[in-house]
Amino acid sequence: MCRNIRPLNNFEPPATDDEVRAAALQFVRKIAGGSKPSKANEAAYDKAVGVIAQASRELIDSLVTTAPPKDRDEEAAKARARSAARFSTAS
Repeated sequence: MCRNIRPLNNFEPPATDDEVRAAALQFVRKIAGGSKPSKANEAAYDKAVGVIAQASRELIDSLVTTAPPKDRDEEAAKARARSAARFSTAS
């Protein structure tokens, strides 16, 4: 599950709150051991996602770098190329 968490720092445009929350959700799913909580645990699960999303946003907003911002489309193209090479079938 955590393989779906993508780096969110130093992109132009900056990471959205939805992207930060999606990463927090993936993290909570991983440590909770499931993708959907029971009704009894739903409130604790949602609270954890909110707390982790807030902490993640604060971290991203406070990080400083001298590297130029990465381009989202360029990074996505690189990821697709890596995936194609990894999962290509041998002829």
